[in-house]
Amino acid sequence: MRVSKRLVILFVLLMTLLGLLLMQNSPLLVLQEYGLFVFLGLTGAIFANSTGAGGGVIFVPIFNQLQLSAEQIVATSFAIQCFGMVAGAIAWRDQYCKAIQTQDTASSIWAVLPQLLMVTVPFSLLGIWTVQYTSLNAWVSEAENTLHWIFGGFSIVLAIAIFASLKHLKAEQQIKLVSSGDKYSLAVVAFLGGMVTAWLSVGVGELVAVYLILRRFSVTMSIAVAVMLSAMSVWGGIIYYIFINPIIIVPIACFAGVGAIIGGSVAKHLVLWLNPYQVKVFFAVWVMLMGIVNLPV
Repeated sequence: MRVSKRLVILFVLLMTLLGLLLMQNSPLLVLQEYGLFVFLGLTGAIFANSTGAGGGVIFVPIFNQLQLSAEQIVATSFAIQCFGMVAGAIAWRDQYCKAIQTQDTASSIWAVLPQLLMVTVPFSLLGIWTVQYTSLNAWVSEAENTLHWIFGGFSIVLAIAIFASLKHLKAEQQIKLVSSGDKYSLAVVAFLGGMVTAWLSVGVGELVAVYLILRRFSVTMSIAVAVMLSAMSVWGGIIYYIFINPIIIVPIACFAGVGAIIGGSVAKHLVLWLNPYQVKVFFAVWVMLMGIVNLPV
């Protein structure tokens, strides 16, 4: 994607947030009350787009402390990620295009990215919609405390899975093809991850990234797949919170969304600068801490 097109998309995202802000009563008062959420969005998007994890890992514990309802937490987190994950997906797409233009090993390592997205995106969306448009969704609204128990437990399990995959991160990158077994497995992982994302606003990107890393696909490419998958998933899921159940906390989404766009745009450079092993270790420790802190004990 050429720079001009990328800037146009980012400009449209920012103008959308500005329009939503101006629609609020007393925009200046809203700015004073919610302006600091820019930093929350920035932090969440950097972690989300540099590790393949959804921003919910950051947003859910914070929103829990603000005593938002379970549904408001998920809806607002979805809204913020619609901006941050898209910005990150654009940046990772640039990296993909750059890689496939070469004639070296990197070109072959990244060549499977479109195929992985074609397998995972439809099943992720199916998982999200299965929860949102069936009786499964009512379970979330009736289980305020349960959401935090599940999120905490899920985060701890996810961190353990990432730690288990660390031994593969020092291995030399190798060309991997997507086997029939991978397609079936990824379909199941993406569907279940989509369901988890509908409940917690986080899940599908992490699960798919961990699967790919365990299968010894390129770590950087796996993160790119997870970010792009998460971006498409949250946009598919946000429709429900716009037209069916409009409970998004718009001021929070506006300011956190601005920070998320900035964070999503720069996160790729952080990954390419740092050692992938160090990135994943730090991420696993952070997710573990968030899981423990979020347990309502």
